[in-house]
Amino acid sequence: MAREIASEVVGELLTELCRAHGADASGDLAAYIPPLALADPGAFGLALVSREGHRYQAGDAEIRFTIQSVSKPFVYALALTELGLAEVTRHVGTEPSGEAFNAISLEPGTGRPANPMINAGAIATTGMLAAEGPEERFTRVLDVLGRFAGRGLDVDEEVYRAEAQTGDRNRALAHLMRASGSLRCPPTEAAEVYFRQCAVLVDTVDVAVMAATLAAGGLNPVTGEQVVPEPVAVQVLAVMATCGMYDGSGEWLLRVGLPAKSGVSGGVIAVSPGRFGVAGYSPPLDAAGNSVRVVSALRELSDRFGLHLMHNPAPSAPTVTEAWRDGGRLALVAAQGALDFTAAERVVHAVGACLPDEQPGCLVLDLHRVTDADAAALALLRGVIAAAASTGLLVGLVAAPDMTLGDRATVHDSRDAAIAWAATAG
Repeated sequence: MAREIASEVVGELLTELCRAHGADASGDLAAYIPPLALADPGAFGLALVSREGHRYQAGDAEIRFTIQSVSKPFVYALALTELGLAEVTRHVGTEPSGEAFNAISLEPGTGRPANPMINAGAIATTGMLAAEGPEERFTRVLDVLGRFAGRGLDVDEEVYRAEAQTGDRNRALAHLMRASGSLRCPPTEAAEVYFRQCAVLVDTVDVAVMAATLAAGGLNPVTGEQVVPEPVAVQVLAVMATCGMYDGSGEWLLRVGLPAKSGVSGGVIAVSPGRFGVAGYSPPLDAAGNSVRVVSALRELSDRFGLHLMHNPAPSAPTVTEAWRDGGRLALVAAQGALDFTAAERVVHAVGACLPDEQPGCLVLDLHRVTDADAAALALLRGVIAAAASTGLLVGLVAAPDMTLGDRATVHDSRDAAIAWAATAG
């Protein structure tokens, strides 16, 4: 029941964003890769995965698409884990290029690409991985992408062939870097592995799990595997924040304020560190190569729920202090401290886990020790109260007078008063 209630509450938030932004018909498909030009321009899906591993989705989140440049942060994470930051930055920089994703942004004198989120930097990063040849190199790439996603992944061979047939510019970048000394493996091998890397198939939930793994410091919240060390996750998020949205990265950081990465198939991931990973898929792209609908939806999500990194986060504290049911018709959940999305989601799951067996049952939600709740937390709390009431439960609420949580609950001055009400209600 906990999963059903949480899915209804968070899923409705994502569905609302899909409805609000799905009508935007602007943008163009990535026609320079022929199979991508055949994508459904109306497809639009969103998914969110919390640090606790709870998965939520809306719209066309199960449509599979090729990962394209969304793969770049995760291969970069593997290189950092294997070689360390000092060695990786000898070959790939960390500065925004201010240019398109396929620009020739090589540092004068060294040939280093500007950062690992543009094509040149991603090719150089792939070329750093220890391998005896292209098959072993790609096997390592596919393995780490699967570990971030929490399941085995495969390749769209048609897209791979199209990438290879239209990839002369990427091959040229590889040859330029090899000539300057910044590419560690043969240029043909680096480019071919990169083409296959971009053609790995995922859906929106997969890449949301990948984003959530970075949010949790490299720990996959679904499988429990520590995919990369926590310091590596921090380094990857830092580069994503400044370089992940190509030459739109500055605007993105200003308006949305979350580390993110986009791909030309229409996928975008964003990370709220310590909270969750969120992802979207919609093929039409803006001039910078970022999904029009997903960018606007994630901008609204950040605005509504105060997710910008530069907001001062509330201090963490144990959230759910009590959660029980008396074996009959009464359940009680109590929370404390400052609530953000992550804390409120814990309350939602606590409610779902201890709903009373008998009907008409009563739920007492004791929030009198909650000191603050942001917009995301208030939305979740309103949603769980409405969801509980819709099942026939009578909901009693103990909360500060200024905490507006809708009209589906009976408000009480104290826990004792709420429990006494529950004993006679219904």
